Amino acid sequence: MVNYSHWFIRARLKTRQLLLLVALDEEGNIHRAAEVLAMTQPAASKLLKDLEDVLGVPLFERLPRGMRPTAYGEAMVRHARTALSSLNQAHDEVQELKAGRFGQVSVGAITTPGMMLLPPAIARMKQAHPALRVSLQIETSDVLMERMAQGRMDILVARLFAQHDKTAIRFEALAEEPVVAMVRPGHPLLAVDKLTLRDLNAWGWIVPPEGSVLRHRFDLMFREESLEAPANLIETAALLFVTKMIAQSDMIGLVAGDVGRYYESHHLVAVLPIELPCRMDAFGLITRTDRPLSPAARVMLAAIRATAAESYGVALEAGV
Repeated sequence: MVNYSHWFIRARLKTRQLLLLVALDEEGNIHRAAEVLAMTQPAASKLLKDLEDVLGVPLFERLPRGMRPTAYGEAMVRHARTALSSLNQAHDEVQELKAGRFGQVSVGAITTPGMMLLPPAIARMKQAHPALRVSLQIETSDVLMERMAQGRMDILVARLFAQHDKTAIRFEALAEEPVVAMVRPGHPLLAVDKLTLRDLNAWGWIVPPEGSVLRHRFDLMFREESLEAPANLIETAALLFVTKMIAQSDMIGLVAGDVGRYYESHHLVAVLPIELPCRMDAFGLITRTDRPLSPAARVMLAAIRATAAESYGVALEAGV
């Protein structure tokens, strides 16, 4: 519940001050920030000074060639982004309702659930609510978590890692993610009996970029077998490139199991008959506990839970 007697709320924080904080963070210069907001520089300077006076701390360092946020400023910018995003969503929701539509929901997912879970979940939701608008983004967990922190995403199907801020986050595990090696149909390795990692070591691989969890585990699985990790590598997370490259070469692609089997079912690739000793952590449903979901988001969440129960055999709570 909102504490309406909080001194900061009573201080009548202005929306234009929130906009100025974000503009200053993005532009790094009060003159350019003022131009973006269609106000004069003196007006922008006064808005910032008034806010700093209320808080009693400097929010931006004044530098010879611009401005940068202090630790206090970084905190305020982060919350300003969230507040402005929430206001934008409120406006959009009202406009949707005025137009006779049910509303809209923003969903983010990593690749595997984005391909395997969300299409049937969205189809399920659309059957009951055809006017509900869905915005879907397929990205890495890091990118999606940042967008949720900024208030730009309602629901995620992704992973939580140690570096993620778990404050006010609810995570419901759905499934672990085994990894497979896929090649073009007719690849020489498909004729090898009882494949081992040593058999795969000399071939070229298409792997996730350096710094990703799966790339680290790829290197580790060879070292644990006292083998040098393959040196002939292409690094990319672009699945369209991976499948195209595999189709016209003898390279091996490292992908999530469901993704590899999906492409194999369409005869685009063949999954090598070897169990790779590396797995990804479980992915799951991620929502925030510090802000209520819209009616549209609640409907979408229910559809994802129901589909996940069928797909992964997990029993998730019905409530939000």
